[in-house]
Amino acid sequence: MNPKYLLSLLLFTPILAHAQAPFPFAIKGQVGHLNAPAKVYLLRGNEIADSTVLQNGAFELKGTATAPSEARLVVQRSGRLKSIYDASPNHKNIILEPGTLAVTSTDSLPNATLKGGPLTSDYDRLQASLKPIIAQAKIYEAAFGRTPEAQRNTPEFKQRLQTQFDEIGSRIRQAHLAFAKANPASWVSLHALQQAGMMSTPEYTELAPIYNALNPALKASPLGRTYGQMLESIKDVALGAVAPDFTQKTPEGKAVSLKDYRGKYVLVDFWASWCGPCREENPAVIKAYNAYKGRKFEVLGVSLDDEKNRAKWLQAVKDDKLVWTQVSDLRGWENEAARRYHVQSIPQNYLIDPTGKIVAVNLRGEQLQATLARLLK
Repeated sequence: MNPKYLLSLLLFTPILAHAQAPFPFAIKGQVGHLNAPAKVYLLRGNEIADSTVLQNGAFELKGTATAPSEARLVVQRSGRLKSIYDASPNHKNIILEPGTLAVTSTDSLPNATLKGGPLTSDYDRLQASLKPIIAQAKIYEAAFGRTPEAQRNTPEFKQRLQTQFDEIGSRIRQAHLAFAKANPASWVSLHALQQAGMMSTPEYTELAPIYNALNPALKASPLGRTYGQMLESIKDVALGAVAPDFTQKTPEGKAVSLKDYRGKYVLVDFWASWCGPCREENPAVIKAYNAYKGRKFEVLGVSLDDEKNRAKWLQAVKDDKLVWTQVSDLRGWENEAARRYHVQSIPQNYLIDPTGKIVAVNLRGEQLQATLARLLK
């Protein structure tokens, strides 16, 4: 996992907005003493919602929204912003809510203070809890940038990088969950729960108790109802649930069903030939397979390649020396098994016990080894 992708995920994943009564908002700011051609942009999701030229550092933006949402302010000294991916480091994430938000800084947006409504105060507290974690992620990113290309390709470096990514992801996830637990009446807690789910596969048994403890009015809101529906949809793949059965074909055309593995532990591994992180994780799966294969443990690979990538799938199996059973319906992200397991990103895996129940999700590297050692001792 590239650290730059990690930072982009941590720094800006928009809150999903859902239709309700529109409300006006205003953003008034002072950022140093910049003048034209410098401009400030308001980014909402994947769109540039508004912009204005800075006048001695001052600006004002107005708009309407149908629900509270996360947005981003960006200052471009050149005045040009081709897309949200062209944004400079001079930015600040904010919450759009009814009323006026004051943004003040003597130099740049990252150092700006925000004064707005109650959601802005809650959002500031959440961001403060994330600040040291993001700082550590930047340290990892800088170290990655200083590492020679040849060293980056070694298994040892890749494993260390994955360990660092897992550490940051776990810490950011726990910070979001802690906020949601401590603030059951805040709309920002729904955002926190969403973010926690984006950092790894949403786990029903972990998220449902926190959601159920939220203020009833919050759960009854459009976003609250949507989140509740999402939780219900993943209930069938929660820890302890009986794993949904599926049948797909090997490259040779043989039909293989998950139920064929009853009586053994089986790791259902969702991956694809085009997925770099999946390919990087394969050596760890190979190590685990070689250590525990046989009477008690198997791996079942499920590829999210599509028909046009069939040859690349088979070549990846050969190149990565994946000797366990591989299946696919070659429908890409529409893979039936992936849809049953609510797979939204890969690599993703489920460890299923001999009785067919899900006992672990998304085991990586040494964690996979340790879990198998404990279960198969």
